[in-house]
Amino acid sequence: MPAYVIADVEVIDPVGYEEYRKQVPATVTAYGGRYIARGGATEVLEGSWSPKRCVILEFANMAQLKAWWDSPEYAPLRAMRQRTTKSHLVATEGL
Repeated sequence: MPAYVIADVEVIDPVGYEEYRKQVPATVTAYGGRYIARGGATEVLEGSWSPKRCVILEFANMAQLKAWWDSPEYAPLRAMRQRTTKSHLVATEGL
């Protein structure tokens, strides 16, 4: 069953975040993931959630997602993202 990372990212250091943005796709691909959405336009349809930058990643399953999340390749990039953004991320299984 596919698994997804859904992220709401507010960039607070654009220069630092640009370095993250350049490096992270290779780690996603290495763990079998792919981008579904990456910072495109969003529109609030209901409620008060208004994401700044919405990113959705798809992996084959939760195990692959967690392997990427916990990987030595992504760890320094995760720290870079945490320094350069205010982020909210969830992982969810699909159908």
